[in-house]
Amino acid sequence: MSKDISQSLQAQIFDAYENKTALKIQAGNSKHFYGNSINANLLDVSEHQGIISYEPTELVITARAGTRLSDIEKTLSESNQMLAFEPPAFSESATLGGTIAGNFSGPRRAYAGAARDFVLGCNIINGKAEALSFGGQVMKNVAGYDASRLMCGAMGGLGVILDVSLKVLPNPETELTLSHQCDIHQAQKNIHQWVKQSLPVSASCFYNRQLFVRLSGNHSSVTSAKNIIGGESISSSSGFWKKLKNQQNDFFKTDKPLWRLSLASNSAPLDLSGEGLYEWSGALRWLSSDESADKIRQTLEAINGQATLFRNPQSDAEIFHPLSPGILKVHRQLKKAFDPENILNPGNLYKEL
Repeated sequence: MSKDISQSLQAQIFDAYENKTALKIQAGNSKHFYGNSINANLLDVSEHQGIISYEPTELVITARAGTRLSDIEKTLSESNQMLAFEPPAFSESATLGGTIAGNFSGPRRAYAGAARDFVLGCNIINGKAEALSFGGQVMKNVAGYDASRLMCGAMGGLGVILDVSLKVLPNPETELTLSHQCDIHQAQKNIHQWVKQSLPVSASCFYNRQLFVRLSGNHSSVTSAKNIIGGESISSSSGFWKKLKNQQNDFFKTDKPLWRLSLASNSAPLDLSGEGLYEWSGALRWLSSDESADKIRQTLEAINGQATLFRNPQSDAEIFHPLSPGILKVHRQLKKAFDPENILNPGNLYKEL
């Protein structure tokens, strides 16, 4: 059945290539709010689903792009394993393909790695309807340019992902979350000191004058770190971080534009109005603000950071941080190589592409 579906997808892409007709790639549509809007024919990959192989002893899982994240996580949990980059779902319909295409990673990302760091290989169909295979199912099975990880964050603009092989990790023996009442300056000082001490920190969040730190590892290391860090244990550690990664807590319930700011973790608080939330030891900052896009981006550029307009359907501002001329040239060359007629998700990532 899945072979028939992949062949059908390839035939649809070939027709679009021949007729120079744009396609909008979609599966669960859980991230419809993200990226520039696309006016194109729908290419539905939601039926291309299922786990192809899973080897718990090898810490590798391979699944089709339309497979729901919840199904993958359920399968892994039965063997006491996890997706270490802790991907957000945003809804029950979230799929593996959309997660990898957006390179979406959750609270554990700063301490374990991003989605792309766990991709071992993938099969795709490019914009010329060619079936291509990259990487494999082991970390050392990569020769030349690592094109499989190139698909991470490409937003479907380089190819339709058919399946992905991922490295997975065992669940930690113990996890707990500690909270501290403090200001942002003390929070930044504390979290950086704890990370430098090689304490088993696996997530951090600062919001509303409260710092939350998750510890993960074996029982003795977590207990030892708890005695060093102090603070109050919260009752539902897993529930807290799940709500945060899926943006279900109160901070994200806003009608204002939501910005995703990427910058050095030790950067000082920014001179921007609005409400903020810090993750990843301060390297990821969410900002709910009515400030202009120009002011926000100029502020970030001054400290070598970037700003993404994560959510705001009423704005005409560029979604992703503008590229420098040199980087834009590289993007265009890649787009031309993989999708010469610009039929796959055109303009979704950058309007120039």
